[in-house]
Amino acid sequence: MTRTWLGIDAGTSVVKAALFDDDGQALAVAGRPLELRHGAGGAVEQDLDAVVAAVGEVTREVCAGQVPHVVALTGQGDGCWLTDAGGAPVRPALSWLDGRAGALLGRWTADGVTERVFRANGSTLFPGAPGPLLAWLDAHEPDALDRAVTAGSCKDAVFTRLTGERATDPSDSSMPFGDGSGTGYSDTVLDAMGLAHRRDLLAPITVPVPQAPLSPAGSAVLGLPVGTPVSSGPFDFPACARGGGVREVGDALLIVGTTLGCMVHVDRLATAGDPAGFSVATGEAGRWLQAMPAMVGTASVDWMLRTLGLPVSAIDAALAASPPGAGGVEVLPYFATSGERAPFVDPQACGQVTGVRLTTSRDDLLRAVCEGLAFAARHCFDAAGGLERLVAAGGGTRSRPWLQVFADVLGVPLELARTPEVGARGAVLAAAAARGEALDVATWTAAEDVVEPDPSVRERYAEGYARYLEHVRAAQPFWATRQASAAVPA
Repeated sequence: MTRTWLGIDAGTSVVKAALFDDDGQALAVAGRPLELRHGAGGAVEQDLDAVVAAVGEVTREVCAGQVPHVVALTGQGDGCWLTDAGGAPVRPALSWLDGRAGALLGRWTADGVTERVFRANGSTLFPGAPGPLLAWLDAHEPDALDRAVTAGSCKDAVFTRLTGERATDPSDSSMPFGDGSGTGYSDTVLDAMGLAHRRDLLAPITVPVPQAPLSPAGSAVLGLPVGTPVSSGPFDFPACARGGGVREVGDALLIVGTTLGCMVHVDRLATAGDPAGFSVATGEAGRWLQAMPAMVGTASVDWMLRTLGLPVSAIDAALAASPPGAGGVEVLPYFATSGERAPFVDPQACGQVTGVRLTTSRDDLLRAVCEGLAFAARHCFDAAGGLERLVAAGGGTRSRPWLQVFADVLGVPLELARTPEVGARGAVLAAAAARGEALDVATWTAAEDVVEPDPSVRERYAEGYARYLEHVRAAQPFWATRQASAAVPA
């Protein structure tokens, strides 16, 4: 009898599910949108009950009466999801986009806390990381923490709701409380953050990933039989790396999504040099993913499209009409309201557009932001130590002309990850490996296409990248000045 494998990706804006056969062919795919609630002081929250309900809906749609061999979970990383013993939310989850811990993080940076954390486990802090958010809650809502049993990640909270089991995997546990090994938490890190007294809120770590049977309550959610195996795999970035075939040291992943996910498979824990990025444990001894998940991505392109009054379809046309270099227009694409987190952390980072003249066209502006994001990706990969082989995934890969820009700027071929649902695919592969069940990984992760760099534009983009770095260095002092001036009453 042919087996099927259900992969579920509980993302920030949508829950997606894909039902795969033994060869990695997607038999059915479904998605449900999720709501983010924005509030005062930079609050961005999410409803776990709504996430769980969406998980149930997409499961019922893609399974349509079939019983999968395994249910494999992945989902958004970071944030802080407070739950009770049964996995019910104690309060709305604090999203990784939440900015309320920004001032706290500023104090930590000034006091050397952020550097001590990085030296311990290779993780850079940002306002939406679990450490600052948990500390913010400890200061402002300690009663919520007192009522909670677990302060964890999204997909682990879903796992508890479906199985009744409390656990996390090496990837989520490593950022930022881990000891660097992927198997334990660091007393040094917890003490530095003033969170040692909240250690019990951190879920036990299961290597390689947590597994448990579907509970009666979980069966009611998914419409699947009690006892169906459930796995809580790596969070979305490392799950995409696995689903894209990032296996060897030097292999890298570029996710062109709402944010840019830049990850390199490495054999050393990066705790030296200037703090930057995140060392994500893989569950394998001596192997990490050096991650530079920028806050910029397709959201920056979407902003430019809205501002110019253009549809998404205008991207390809603009890249055809405006030549490399965008007519002299250059963009720092740091448009996120929470600043930037990789390859540097600056909550005050903001965008910049230069080189505009009366002859500048909308096509030039759109190409410039696309090029700026490619430069940002190169900045991230350079900070991660370079790359030897690159796999690309994410919604932005639907634009072949934009992929060509990435290939030209990065100077390496881009292998397009097998679709659909690369993250859900990776979650299934992680689940199968943990169960000791053989799947043909090469077939499951075979590239759909390859985009080769154009050598004729290599020099132009090398110069453009050098100018990009100059713009970043010149802008950084003004970001701090901008914060100070904004605080002065009119």
